[in-house]
Amino acid sequence: MATEQILMPQLGESVTEGIIEKWLVQPGDKVNKYDPLAEVVTDKVNAEIPSSFTGVITELIAKEGETLPVGAVVCTVEVNDEKQAEPTQVKSNISTAILNAGSMKQPTNEMRQKKRYSPAVLKLAEEHNIDLQLIEGTGLEGRITRKDILHYIESGQIPQTQKEVQQPKNVDKQDNSLQETFVPTSTSTHDLEIPVTPIRRAIANNMVRSKQEVPHAWMMMEVDVTELVAYRNRIKNEFKEREGFNLTYFAFFVKAIAQALKEYPQMNSVWAGEKIIQKKDINISIAVATEDALFVPVIKNADDKTVKGIAREIHELSLLVRTGKLRSEHIQGGTFTVNNTGSFGSVQSMGIINYPQAAIVQVESIVKRPIIMNNNMFAARDIVNLCLSLDHRILDGLICGKFLNKVKDILEKANYKDFSIY
Repeated sequence: MATEQILMPQLGESVTEGIIEKWLVQPGDKVNKYDPLAEVVTDKVNAEIPSSFTGVITELIAKEGETLPVGAVVCTVEVNDEKQAEPTQVKSNISTAILNAGSMKQPTNEMRQKKRYSPAVLKLAEEHNIDLQLIEGTGLEGRITRKDILHYIESGQIPQTQKEVQQPKNVDKQDNSLQETFVPTSTSTHDLEIPVTPIRRAIANNMVRSKQEVPHAWMMMEVDVTELVAYRNRIKNEFKEREGFNLTYFAFFVKAIAQALKEYPQMNSVWAGEKIIQKKDINISIAVATEDALFVPVIKNADDKTVKGIAREIHELSLLVRTGKLRSEHIQGGTFTVNNTGSFGSVQSMGIINYPQAAIVQVESIVKRPIIMNNNMFAARDIVNLCLSLDHRILDGLICGKFLNKVKDILEKANYKDFSIY
């Protein structure tokens, strides 16, 4: 008999922690290898932790609602066959768990690209006037954890003058508005209190992190898609009958953006502290919303796919999201995000960048507008706004303007004669 540990797996490339949303087993339960043990929520995906062993659950170490770093022990299993104790690759609907948590303390040079920490860690550091640049993180990829902060406080290393440096008398209290949450002292009988779910908290943390770390800039471009609208209307019914899924406008937009990224690869980059990493693959993250959450599954190598292929993947990924079957491999590897905000009638919006990507495009609603043509006559045209949010550390207005103009050129030339969906 031997007792083995089940660890918090890594559920995505940039995911460093997960929230135990619900336990599916209790101490004393018998489990087989690969049986689901718990439901886990991150800022990117919902998933299940599978058992790495066949045996009996002895202890649930993590509590429901608790946030744990990748590699942390979540529960223990008593096994009969000691051979099971050998490290094994778990074939399941999530990424392979990190079996050697000690390796997290030895990050590579690429892992040391920048200091990483959660909003909760940042707030704790500010409360104790601690400069996070002075702390060596022990979490995954050198991430600074709450334990690192507490250890630093207990060691007595906080400089006496640090408070004076970081807390000048004339500091505007509004500067900390992103870290502090207003909590009303009382509620009336007519107010509705809605508990924050683990997935909503994960989304909130990810959005706050992006806004705090990334200097956002924004631009918008109008595109005349009259020919595209006519083209799509001409073939959409036949396409649906033949293929079994809809030919959406969004598929055309994703294809055009993927093509433009090939010509302007700077847009397909991530910030890495002392360097900028330009991604070779063009993997488009698409935003898919449910009633209470937002997911960003990925269309891999979108530049190599046809409009039909992209439309199929949009259909399949959206179905996986809405049926709760999205797996970690579906959300990994995204290099650029496209959001179909036009699907709910928006005509102008400013998206928050999907960290650590360089930009996000919001595809707005197509609307009829009177446009002055070359002969100075008015004509009703189908117009769409493309709204781009960019990381100004990586990108400047010139390259972004060229990129959007390329997307515009592709879309305005999309017609029945010159543009194939196959």
